Amino acid sequence: MLVGVLSDIHGNKPALDAVLDDLPAVDALVCAGDVVGYNPWPGYCVDTLRERDAPTVRGNHDRAVVTDTSFGFNSMAGAGVRYAREHLTDAQFAWLESLPTEHRSYGIDIVHGHPDDPDRYTYPDMFSESLLDGDALVMGHTHVQHHERYDSGVVLNPGSVGQPRDGDPDAAYALLDTDDWTVEERRVGYDIERVVERVTETDLPAEIGMRLRKGR
Repeated sequence: MLVGVLSDIHGNKPALDAVLDDLPAVDALVCAGDVVGYNPWPGYCVDTLRERDAPTVRGNHDRAVVTDTSFGFNSMAGAGVRYAREHLTDAQFAWLESLPTEHRSYGIDIVHGHPDDPDRYTYPDMFSESLLDGDALVMGHTHVQHHERYDSGVVLNPGSVGQPRDGDPDAAYALLDTDDWTVEERRVGYDIERVVERVTETDLPAEIGMRLRKGR
C-alpha cells in the first residue's frame, strides 16, 4: 500500500495544490497536523483534506484556532490563528475541532510533535527506535523533512507542505510504502509569489509570505 504523507500545510493553497499535482497514484493520504495557520487559505486546505477523507491529527495551530488560544505565539503565528478563526465556515471549524491528537491508520501511528507530547519538537537528531510503538511513526511540527529506518520500523517527518524550514523553499511531502516500510522524500516547487501577493492583500503580516522565499 502506498500512502502519501503530508504535514504542516498551514493554509498554503498553492503549495498544497502543487503537492497534490505532483503526487503519484496513492492508496491513501494522511496528514500530521497544522492544516491551518499563517497563510491565507485555511478553509480551502481544510476542505481539500475533508474531501479526500485523509486521516489527520490536530496540530498546535489547529488547536489554537478551535480553542482561541494563540497567546504565546509570535506575531505571525498569532495573526494566522486569528485569520483562520475569522474565515473558516462552521463546517470547516467543526472538522478541525473533531481532529484527534493521535491516530493510527494503515499500520501508521500519526502524531503532530511527539508521541508523548503533541507540542514537543522532535528534530532529526532526536529520532530513535524507542519512538516506535509499531511499524511506522509519522510526526510533523518541526517543518524539517527527514526519516530513519530501524530494525523495527520507520520514523518519518515528511516536512512542511506550506512553510518549509530546512532552507529549501520547495513544498515537502513523502511517500510511505507499507509493504516494505520504505520512504521516498519528495519536494516540489510552487508559486511562492502568489502567496506573497495574497498575504499583502490581507491584514496578515507581510513577512508570512516573504519568509517562504528562503524556506525559513
